[in-house]
Amino acid sequence: MERFDLVVIGAGPAGESAAFAARERGASVAVIDRDLVGGACPFFACMPSKSLLHSASVHAAGGDYPWGRASQRRDWMINREGRDYPDDTSHVKDLEAAEAVVMRGTARLDGPGAVIVSHDGVDHRLEAAAVILSVGSRSKIPDLPGLADVPYWSNREATSARELPESLLILGAGPTGVELAQAYARYGVPVTLVVPGERIVPRDHPRTSAVLAAALEHDGVTIRTGSRAIRAHAGAGENGRHRFDLDNGGSVEGAAVLLAIGRTLPLDDLGLESIGVDASSGRLNPDDQLRIAPGVFVAGDPAGPEMHTHVSHYQGEMAARIALGEPVRPDHRAIPRATYTDPETASVGLLVGEAKDRGLDADELSQDLATTAKGYASEAEGHVTIVVDRGTQTLVGAFIAGPAASEAIHEAVLAVKLRTPLLVLADTIHAFPTVARVMGTLFAQAAKG
Repeated sequence: MERFDLVVIGAGPAGESAAFAARERGASVAVIDRDLVGGACPFFACMPSKSLLHSASVHAAGGDYPWGRASQRRDWMINREGRDYPDDTSHVKDLEAAEAVVMRGTARLDGPGAVIVSHDGVDHRLEAAAVILSVGSRSKIPDLPGLADVPYWSNREATSARELPESLLILGAGPTGVELAQAYARYGVPVTLVVPGERIVPRDHPRTSAVLAAALEHDGVTIRTGSRAIRAHAGAGENGRHRFDLDNGGSVEGAAVLLAIGRTLPLDDLGLESIGVDASSGRLNPDDQLRIAPGVFVAGDPAGPEMHTHVSHYQGEMAARIALGEPVRPDHRAIPRATYTDPETASVGLLVGEAKDRGLDADELSQDLATTAKGYASEAEGHVTIVVDRGTQTLVGAFIAGPAASEAIHEAVLAVKLRTPLLVLADTIHAFPTVARVMGTLFAQAAKG
């Protein structure tokens, strides 16, 4: 039996962040993962998808970036050159250099302060002053008749494919669906997006959805809104494609099928019942210090309120600090969201309807980028929209579709977090001509209103 100040179950972004933060404070740490240390982000999600999007943008603009080169660069990035599976050695070495103990295996709680690690049929019992659960999430698989016979993709297969499919059918049009739709479409793959609702990226601003839909359609993506797949027929389509029946009476086909309808939490077999936590709903409900039971904390995707790598980094460090006794609490009021399509999209805070539902005296101001100096100079298309609370004269939301949106949004992130007065934002000088300048003009208009 070994004893640690902190045991971290799951070595993705949240787990790594927690381990490094704890070691910086002198705590003894064990980190356990059954698969890749580093988690999905560097190997099967954020990083390879962005690499493919970059290659596809160069290729679409006529640059010398064929799929073979894009695939090779992606493999180099995720440490998969000449291998079937990525190599996480660099992540392990970084943790070990910080003097964290890295363990391979499946971990489960065994009552307060105890963790069992199983590997190769052998169980190891650890004692911990505190435990952090940072187990990430996995692709949601719908209960769809016939789907089990289809060799479908999750984000793992879609971001690591070395050969282009003859065609690609994507169920779901959130960030994963739209990013990969654009990457593959720009390499000439016929792509169909199936969306149950009336617009893609439905959690974003309607103007963002419209801008991005136009961009994807320009790249050759077929978007089927208001359509839900209800049955799969493996190999039953033309040339052996997989056919899916839709609830509106139509059907769609694809040689490859990507499921991008959301994420679920891997909470089974974690031993949560041994600490009195009921996870039968598929969710955890941490308190305002990320605690789910005495001495047990959660960080990353299972903690909510949103699933992003940057939130995982933040929560991992916060959970470690709290577990080690620091009097801090995470602040989730200003979480940036970004989609790295062309054009990029980004947002923070509340839509105007959400703000009104919370009882705020909310108003929305919007500007079409094409009619601004930024649009005139660079042919940029998109929009900048802000949501303000007239009662407090502060910013409560911002939504951007356009060049460098993922960078420009951070002024709004800070403004929402600090509840910066509109007058201060209006009095801030913004470089000309930029997307940030457009947002600054909207701040000035709101401050006058």
